[in-house]
Amino acid sequence: MSDKVVTRFAPSPTGYLHVGGARTALFNWLWARRTGGTFILRIEDTDQKRNTPTAARQVMDDLKWLGIDWDEGPEAGGPNGPYLQSQRRDIYDKYIKQLLDEKKAYYCFDTPEDLDELRKKAEGDKGGFAYQRPGSFPSEADAEAARSRGESVTVRFAVPQDEPLVVKDLVRGEITFAPGEISDFIIQKSDGFPTYNFACVVDDCLMKVTHVVRGQEHLNNTPGQQALWRALFGDAEPPRYAHMSVTISDSGGKLSKRERPKALLTAIKQIQDTDFDKLANVGGISAEQLNAFIKGKAVPDMPSIDAMAEFLGVPLPEINIVDFFKSGYLPETMVNFLALLGWNPGDDREIMRFEELIEAFDLTRLSKSNSLFDRKKLISFNTEHIKMVESGRLREHLRDYLKIVDSPVAAADDELLSKLISICEGARTLADIDRKTRFLFAEADSLKYDEKAVRKVFKGDAVAILAEVRDKLAAMDEFTEQGIEDMLRGLAEEKQLGLGKVAQPLRVAICGNTISPPIFDSVRMLGREETLKRIDIALRKFGTDGNAE
Repeated sequence: MSDKVVTRFAPSPTGYLHVGGARTALFNWLWARRTGGTFILRIEDTDQKRNTPTAARQVMDDLKWLGIDWDEGPEAGGPNGPYLQSQRRDIYDKYIKQLLDEKKAYYCFDTPEDLDELRKKAEGDKGGFAYQRPGSFPSEADAEAARSRGESVTVRFAVPQDEPLVVKDLVRGEITFAPGEISDFIIQKSDGFPTYNFACVVDDCLMKVTHVVRGQEHLNNTPGQQALWRALFGDAEPPRYAHMSVTISDSGGKLSKRERPKALLTAIKQIQDTDFDKLANVGGISAEQLNAFIKGKAVPDMPSIDAMAEFLGVPLPEINIVDFFKSGYLPETMVNFLALLGWNPGDDREIMRFEELIEAFDLTRLSKSNSLFDRKKLISFNTEHIKMVESGRLREHLRDYLKIVDSPVAAADDELLSKLISICEGARTLADIDRKTRFLFAEADSLKYDEKAVRKVFKGDAVAILAEVRDKLAAMDEFTEQGIEDMLRGLAEEKQLGLGKVAQPLRVAICGNTISPPIFDSVRMLGREETLKRIDIALRKFGTDGNAE
């Protein structure tokens, strides 16, 4: 094995970058950066049926947003390309042929139906299903004849059955798999593409990967992969494996990328009189595809899931990295939070910058225990990072967020955007800043009023007080924040009321709800003319009972 550390992240583009995948990428990246090594991005796109057209691009965009760059891979290039497995078939075919020639692999002609039948027969067996190796291996001529008849032809690896397979894991120690526990598995599918278990072994060797940090769910793949490595590359030292603990959702169970489609499906089944043709059209899919989704037979691409959920007004749980981006989290927050899922720095630090994470990261501090994806803690982390991030960088994060959610606040120039951030001190997410300041970019005649806010605030003398506020604002010589504050506090004292009794009717009148930046800043930024216009609309619109006309 090379003295230089080489790690890799090898996502399958069958969906967007899930937080579990992001954690895998992060840990491999941190270890490479900590040791001065190389981090490789490799796209494992050999599953042609499940690949989605937008996933690979989104995965790379999400990694860039997180600040995880790669030394080799798509766009970066490198000496070990191509980095899309679908473009490496000639390499895999060479090693498949090597195994066939050495009688370490063999052709199979089982159909999916044949295998299902074998599994059903094995259901009662204590050991479960194990593929029965034929007494003699089919020849190349047999395979060609089967193909000419239109039959399915795959290749299986003949797993050595005469000795135990031992995995030395950096997290879990030495794990022994008894002889026969790992049965022969497919390494080339009937479409000619290699399986994951085969392609990753070949690529890890050719790309000189020294460490593979991945989820615990891959642990059972490791003995077969190590056996393949020995069959292909003899005594060449395989990578060191570290299998991370499972991350548990705060709603219970393993955090899964299936949660978003599942939430939408549940909602579709509960909503009465759904226009399925319109829903399919909104999602950019056919009625047949929507029907297959409803029946649990297929899952549309994530943009379709998101579009249909938005159309139905269904909130979906944040699972993919892009979901957290759209919810207003900072990349610094996500990296910090993900790093602490199954790893700790060896002290009581929690809020950590990139540089601190790199300096502290060590594979020996990975935990065997499951970690909790605590969303309340994530919000707390984000609140802290919004305070910590350099002002110019925070402004750019906000601008990127406003663009992706198509907010009217995106029209603000840098100076105004910085001002909006400053008056929203204590914001928990970028979405908070957006929600609190959108009223500044709305047309007065189209301002939407929150019904609960109206009922709560416009009662008793609220309308009369608002009218007095309007007159005093109109009469002010200088329209400054301090002047506005002095006027409102003076009126509250004169009326022997708390400031809220004076400020809240004004806030609802100009913002449409009870949530905004400090009222003095809000009025000043809106300007005298626009403020008076909105107050006049509110005075006409609401009676003393708080109901709209």
